[in-house]
Amino acid sequence: MSSVRALTWIELKLFLREPVTVVFTLALPPLVLFVLSEVFGDAPDPQGAVFRGVGGSTYYLPAYIGLVVASLGVIGLPVHLAAYRERGVLRRFQAARVPVRALLASQLAVLAAGVVAGAALLIGLAAVTSDIRWAASWLGVVAATALGVIMFAAIGVLLGAVMPTARAAQGIGLLLWFTMMMVCGAGPPPEVLTPALTWIGELLPLRPLVIAVQDPWLGFGFNWAQAGVLAAVGVASAVLAVPALRRRS
Repeated sequence: MSSVRALTWIELKLFLREPVTVVFTLALPPLVLFVLSEVFGDAPDPQGAVFRGVGGSTYYLPAYIGLVVASLGVIGLPVHLAAYRERGVLRRFQAARVPVRALLASQLAVLAAGVVAGAALLIGLAAVTSDIRWAASWLGVVAATALGVIMFAAIGVLLGAVMPTARAAQGIGLLLWFTMMMVCGAGPPPEVLTPALTWIGELLPLRPLVIAVQDPWLGFGFNWAQAGVLAAVGVASAVLAVPALRRRS
């Protein structure tokens, strides 16, 4: 446990020194959320044709909590692990008998801390700039977000293990991030996307997370089906990630 705490503290300080990760986790989501809130406001569409029947700001805030999770999972964590592999840090951990599970636990803790900070910034911004509808069930929102953190942590470890270099991991991560933002419910309203874009969005892991966080926020209850998808993707990614990381370290 002491090794996990020490590693977490070191990894947290390294996270704050990664400008790309910090921008995509703590700066860009609040900025884009502010722009979208200014554009769409928070008045519900009279026909309920977009934004699931609520105002734009209320729709986007929980979606952007999911986007913060995705930022750390597809950009921050893979780049960090791939850089560790390139520099031989993982081999030094093995030589020092630091177990892989301690490294993974520290990465999960840093990811969770980043999500808490990012979500706090989004909620604080919304409280100051918008008159949004707050979560109907904070417990459901936290539970769905926690499942998303675990799923994207597993995806991030998998990407970090299979990407050949840190630059490759960053390139793939940025491509995934922008694609997911545009077609998974954090960009244009899903109701205006073409069937092809809707289909692509449903294949990407951010879409079930956005719905899982939005449903308890909007009063639709905890979405067990989407929670099951998050758990299944997380388990599948972890099963692939751990042996891949051991082989490449």
